[in-house]
Amino acid sequence: MISPAGAYDTIVFMNERTHRMTEGNPAKLIFFFAVPLMLGNVFQQVYIITDTLIVSRTLGVKALAALGSTDWFSYMMISAVQAAAQGFSILIAQRFGAGDQKGVRRSYARSIVLSIAMTAVLTIASLLMIRPVMIFQNTPLEVRPMAEEYLRILFAGMPAMMLLNYGSSVLRALGDSRSPLFAMVISALINVGLDYFLVVILGAGVAGAAAATVIAQLLAGFWCLFAMKGIDFIRLEKADFKPSKGLDSELLKLSWPMMIQNLILSAGGIVVQSRVNTFELSSIAGYTAASKLYGALELAALAYGFAMVTYTGQNYGAKEYKRVFAGIRDSLIIGVLSALAIGLAMLACGRDVIGFFLKEEGTMAAEALETGTEFLFLMAETLPVLYGLHIVRSVLQGLGDTLTPMLSGGAECIARMSMAVIVSRFIGWPAMIWAEVAAWIAADFVLFGSLYKRLSVMKAIMDSGEQYGQ
Repeated sequence: MISPAGAYDTIVFMNERTHRMTEGNPAKLIFFFAVPLMLGNVFQQVYIITDTLIVSRTLGVKALAALGSTDWFSYMMISAVQAAAQGFSILIAQRFGAGDQKGVRRSYARSIVLSIAMTAVLTIASLLMIRPVMIFQNTPLEVRPMAEEYLRILFAGMPAMMLLNYGSSVLRALGDSRSPLFAMVISALINVGLDYFLVVILGAGVAGAAAATVIAQLLAGFWCLFAMKGIDFIRLEKADFKPSKGLDSELLKLSWPMMIQNLILSAGGIVVQSRVNTFELSSIAGYTAASKLYGALELAALAYGFAMVTYTGQNYGAKEYKRVFAGIRDSLIIGVLSALAIGLAMLACGRDVIGFFLKEEGTMAAEALETGTEFLFLMAETLPVLYGLHIVRSVLQGLGDTLTPMLSGGAECIARMSMAVIVSRFIGWPAMIWAEVAAWIAADFVLFGSLYKRLSVMKAIMDSGEQYGQ
């Protein structure tokens, strides 16, 4: 009789896009799985930076400040969508690694149902919260109408956002990091083209920038659907969508803590933004310009994080615990080296990049340049702290522990808000730019401590020859 795992292996390797990470050199697997994700993040940053450049150089510093005022609130909703999608994909990765073909299909089908329900709730909630949040975070009256207009269009397009993120997460869980890359390339190119057409040629303002993002995400999401249709062993039947005892709760158990984690992080960010918005417009604009480059700083960290969720999830599902240990070690080494290289590059050219966002001349633009450069350089110098955070958080998630990352998000939130609300009253603006780094450090304390305990237990079970379960 052929074992389920053996039968599944045969089916899996008939599809060239999917890949099991339970065999081969961990460092090579993690790095080369992450490379397409990095390239995808590069394209994502290209369109984010291009979007910001087009808006700021076409519409001015006030429009840039308006976009900056939306950053944390838009991140709150976007990250909730991403967390739900990634949480669902953890179970898919674990069952894929275990060779459970039926489990993969059922998890895939039920997570589709849950994703649709979550998207409906998040879309309605986000649209209703726009005005209260803009008021709470002290968005300047002169830029508030632009900020609200941008958010209304962005949040109305949340189904497109979920389609792209869910499709990418499922593909990554199955070991396919190339299709998400193509999706991101499609999204970036369409976004840049539509940005120029809608904002510069048609003069649609910040509404055009938001519409470009939604349309680009929708088309990229359709690409992910097309890619998933080509994977034979996840072709769904009607029976796969039927509720299964405990399955929905297991999926929600993985996704909800990740969603709460990101909501907590975002809430802290909104508080920080409310304090930033009490400073001069030049400070807001400089902070915004540096924040737009935050993605460039962490683009490799995100890729390593996604890679480690898949790598850890598959190997944990296959009970390859020695490979989990090796992957953690290798990923941390790769992550720190990458952080140092990216940080040095940003220190070398960051000031010039910030300058591209500021077309206007005069005191306001000059002050914005200084503020943005100071914030960017601080993040670049402390980048290894952020990379450790992303990798360890993802390892824990791949092991099925989404509670500890949620608690680390709470630590981040407390540190971020303490700097912005309390420390800033004593030292002023420097506390605002140190808030981000303080949040990274607080999260690392929680994450590394928990990982050490988790691995100690796993090692003891390995040494005793017993099998470790969740």
